[in-house]
Amino acid sequence: MNIGIIGGTGDEGRGLAVRWAMAGGRVILGSRTMERAADAANSVNNLLGEQRVTPALNRDAVRGSNLVLLTVPFDHAAATLESLREDFQEGAVLIDITVPVSFEKGRASYVEPPEGSASEHLQKLLPDGISLVAAFKTEPAHLMLDPAAELNCDTFVSSDSKEAREQVIRAIQSINGLRPVDAGPLFNCRVIERMTVLMIGLNRRYKVRSGRFKVLGLE
Repeated sequence: MNIGIIGGTGDEGRGLAVRWAMAGGRVILGSRTMERAADAANSVNNLLGEQRVTPALNRDAVRGSNLVLLTVPFDHAAATLESLREDFQEGAVLIDITVPVSFEKGRASYVEPPEGSASEHLQKLLPDGISLVAAFKTEPAHLMLDPAAELNCDTFVSSDSKEAREQVIRAIQSINGLRPVDAGPLFNCRVIERMTVLMIGLNRRYKVRSGRFKVLGLE
């Protein structure tokens, strides 16, 4: 697997870099500047104890990968994708992890895009032949970032392309402790993204940081 991460310098991007690298993927961690990309890649490699993650500019991370993860904040996601439209490999898959959330007085609220969800909004911005798959929207970033932490949870995988959805599900199955759940078409992201906001609230209410979802009875 060649995994490119757009905007990989935050906790979400670095956490996903850790987990994909541990799963044996070739990870390219992208940023708008090489300095920030190198700092983030070095921090991940230090956590892993070996050099598994390569830094790059965002456009080079996209050009070198057949699976591309979008890990920038939702407010910047559209502009970022527009700037990278010409850099995707033919047949590449974009994995969108974004969730539009606002905070007021410590309370998280879902900011619904006109299309109904972040993933439905961003799918319209991709060039022809590039599929969007939603995943990794409900897992706590700090848990992904800790190589010793057991994930023991599910990630909901949604896409209007059945083939792309199945491709991402197969790839995620290589990540120890994380079970991909086929969540159907992107329409269901309208629920999944709100589940993220729900978990933020539950974490705060119960004074924990590692709340996450696991669906029983699917085995």
